[in-house]
Amino acid sequence: MATLYIVATPIGNLEDMTFRAVRVLKECAVVFCEDTRTTRVLFDRYDIRVPTESFHAQSPLSKMDRIVALLEEGKDIALVSDAGTPGISDPGMLLVSEVRRRIPEASVVAVPGPSALAAAVSIAGKPLHEFVFLGFLPHKKGRQTIFEEIKTGERPYVFYESPHRIEKTLESLVGCGKTVTVLREMTKIHESYVSGTAEEVLAAFKAKPETIRGEFVVIVNA
Repeated sequence: MATLYIVATPIGNLEDMTFRAVRVLKECAVVFCEDTRTTRVLFDRYDIRVPTESFHAQSPLSKMDRIVALLEEGKDIALVSDAGTPGISDPGMLLVSEVRRRIPEASVVAVPGPSALAAAVSIAGKPLHEFVFLGFLPHKKGRQTIFEEIKTGERPYVFYESPHRIEKTLESLVGCGKTVTVLREMTKIHESYVSGTAEEVLAAFKAKPETIRGEFVVIVNA
């Protein structure tokens, strides 16, 4: 039986690609991508000449059937996301679950590498020997309930946020009495770090509106 490889790719700096990831991708029959155009940039950098197909949250069920069929034919395939590790706040989890259910004899192998979560925690300089990871917060339903949990919870919380909601998120944390750390554009040219009360961090972003763009990792400590 063939192997489904879950391959981590750079979250920004293309030099973070691992030797193993390059080798595995070159050896696969097909690589399924969140966005084939984004993946093609990475493939061109490392001279990976393998066919790519799209697989994302809006993919039809027929795409899942195709992946299962390829594995049943004995073809090794890989899944990559636009950035980071598939399956973490990513539809890759659904694919792995379906493959394990429908063809339990297939191998599912992780090819670990870059992760915005691990990268942010490693340089935050905060006591994070344990924490609650929330992924991306819901846009509407349940959002306020989560903020109440973050404010009153005893453990640190880590989550991802978009530039469209980072200000509102910080406003929701004002008065929580905890330290808020925001890491932006991890491994990229404009990577930045700001830490303090929610009020201080919010003021820092409002003072430099050009920094309210890109991707954010938010850490809230007691």
